[in-house]
Amino acid sequence: MSATSPSSATPSIGLPAGSGTALPAPGVALGPAPPAERPGTADRQLSRRALAAVGGVVASGTLIAVAAAHTESLLPESIRPVPAALAGAFGSLFLNLHVGGAIAALVLMFISYAAVVALAGQLSARVVLLAIAAVHAVVLLAPPLASTDVFSYQAYARMGAVYGINPYTHGPYANNPDAVFQYVGARWSTIPSAYGPAFTVFSYLLAPLTIATSAFAYKSIAAVASLALVAVVWRCAQLRGADPVKAAALVGLNPLLLIYGVGGGHNDLLMLLAMMGGVYAILASRERVGGALSLLAIGVKLTAGLVLPFALAAGGSARQARAGRRRLAVGAGIGLIALAALSLSVFGSGSIHVLGTVIKSQSGGDSPSIPGAISTRLGLPTLGHITGFALAGAFAVTLCWLLRRVWRGQTDWIDGAGWAMLAMLVASSSVLPWYVAWLLPLAALARDRRLATTAIAFTGVVQLITLLGYIPHGFL
Repeated sequence: MSATSPSSATPSIGLPAGSGTALPAPGVALGPAPPAERPGTADRQLSRRALAAVGGVVASGTLIAVAAAHTESLLPESIRPVPAALAGAFGSLFLNLHVGGAIAALVLMFISYAAVVALAGQLSARVVLLAIAAVHAVVLLAPPLASTDVFSYQAYARMGAVYGINPYTHGPYANNPDAVFQYVGARWSTIPSAYGPAFTVFSYLLAPLTIATSAFAYKSIAAVASLALVAVVWRCAQLRGADPVKAAALVGLNPLLLIYGVGGGHNDLLMLLAMMGGVYAILASRERVGGALSLLAIGVKLTAGLVLPFALAAGGSARQARAGRRRLAVGAGIGLIALAALSLSVFGSGSIHVLGTVIKSQSGGDSPSIPGAISTRLGLPTLGHITGFALAGAFAVTLCWLLRRVWRGQTDWIDGAGWAMLAMLVASSSVLPWYVAWLLPLAALARDRRLATTAIAFTGVVQLITLLGYIPHGFL
């Protein structure tokens, strides 16, 4: 991983690379580029290769969604075999891809996705947006895919709203007579909530729902949040003079975001919507709103906190940057006060434990990570833990280095945040497939084109590791 050199600092909106113009920062007006300068607004000549790639994403995504109810490798273990109430709209079709078919469909989806992004200049906005909407719709109609998190959300919600148990001090085991407990993943049954207080309070509203209704409610929320995220990324790309069609494709057609993020109903998409809403507000010189939305994103999931320091560092000591930074800090401060008041009023001091819970859940390590692979695949847990600490130290050094470059105007702040997000994922002891979505919107808006390419490559690596987990032990 490397950033741009000082001599090739990222240009301002609408100017060609290498112009030497200072980087845009909070407080500097960033109005949209004139229509003639916006990539993606002119007529595009469609190519058969590009259309075939789009068709590959839609067809493979549809096949996975239609077959999921009877393909056990696509389902979380707690719903194998899937109950009728959770089978989704395609449960009556009895299509089973088996392990080999599921792997083939996911590989085809990734290859098609990479081709769509590469050929985005040969696709119209209508084709890409219709494809994004279509795949979101069919995945929404499938059963919960791959993860038990939607059941954990409901378990934590019922703990607080029904049983009066603080979800930040107790795991779902505390209300194990409740019917949802049997669907919670075994690993998470004793772990308190690792989610932000804003999301947990919101989840209380869904506590009265049945298990199946709540699962599809969380999937619906994830799907709507994902589509809204695409719209925000599109608008941000226009403000930055980037190609909005390519940016939308990079985010909205990513197979890990679709199959695991939307398919699993994950709250990461809500977090990303608030986080990128904050980025859009900052780009549009509405820094107070941007700061408040950034804190709302943290209130959903702590991961979002990585972006705000880069926005605050942008522009260094320039006068306009200082004014924008003050407005951003005021908005973030108001958001922090509101979040703290909400948390203390509903959970008391319990939510203070959330950071410790995140650290504890990460320390166990999963095979979809470098330390986890060393610990579980190679059977060397001590070396795995040492590697984890070394990677954490490397991430801290990388974070400081990137912030310094952004402060000095050597790296664009969104680029810096994107590289930092990638570094955090690489250093993490647990990288689940839908975590790749954290990187996508930042990569889609980055001026450093290497970040988008790296995001696609990282998607491929994480998908490969995930698919290896589908193969029964002893088969290879």
